Amino acid sequence: MNDSFSSLISSANSILVLLPSKPYFDQVAAGLSLYLTLKDQKPTTIFSSSSMTVGFNRLIGVDKISSNLGDKNLVIKFTNYDGNGIDKVKADLENGEFILTVIPKPGFNSPKKEQLSLSTAGVSADLLILIGGASDSHFPELADKQLQGVKILHIGTRVLTSDRGIMSFAKPGSSVSELIASTIKENGIPMDSDSATNLIMGIEEGSSHFESSEVTPETFEIFAHLLRNGGQRMPKTIPEPKSFPMGSIPTQPFGQKVSQVDPVLEQIEAKEEIVENPPQDWLQPKIYKGTSVS
Repeated sequence: MNDSFSSLISSANSILVLLPSKPYFDQVAAGLSLYLTLKDQKPTTIFSSSSMTVGFNRLIGVDKISSNLGDKNLVIKFTNYDGNGIDKVKADLENGEFILTVIPKPGFNSPKKEQLSLSTAGVSADLLILIGGASDSHFPELADKQLQGVKILHIGTRVLTSDRGIMSFAKPGSSVSELIASTIKENGIPMDSDSATNLIMGIEEGSSHFESSEVTPETFEIFAHLLRNGGQRMPKTIPEPKSFPMGSIPTQPFGQKVSQVDPVLEQIEAKEEIVENPPQDWLQPKIYKGTSVS
């Protein structure tokens, strides 16, 4: 059996990318990029039990991260209704349309439309890819019975501590994003500019902007590869003007006359106006007379 990454992807019918609980930016960027890369090849979903906060919003496709582990089955539920009042449920197929009829017991009312609740559940994936993490405790979803029998592989900067039969593709690196980028490149999987851009941001964050001791020449090589594949370095956010000291930023365009007059200049001009029309005796010559001392 060939357990290479490319062979596992090729043999899978459906793939689920699983992020660890409370994931770091680098892990989200890596998992999201892998999802964007694989979704055009196989039915692929990405799941996180943690809400995506504002800090992740600059990642492309972050809205595709689901909080629902699976959507294989449609679940119909009647809220605030006593299920003991249901006698039987009948399913019919008419003109290609599925009709489900709920029949109550004698003396009981049928459920109302406003009590109907629809949701999805059930994992259809037969390949699970774990992103980052240090142990299976970072992936509590592994205890879900829906995942029994599913092939599991892990990609991270350290080997995952687990009692399960998890195939490890872990190896040292500056970030999980670097490893995902290398895995995609080494297996010849096409990568679009959105995936490359996310991985660029993930590498920069995960490597502390290349100041991490885990940064190697390979880090810069894969970073250059991402740039060549259309990845973009996102500009840093410019601070709001209010965060600068007063007077350090011009409040008016260059060349426009400042309407406000300096208070000191205003006082000088006022004095000049007063001296402009002095009293007449100020203009007469001054005569100084001495005194005799006997």
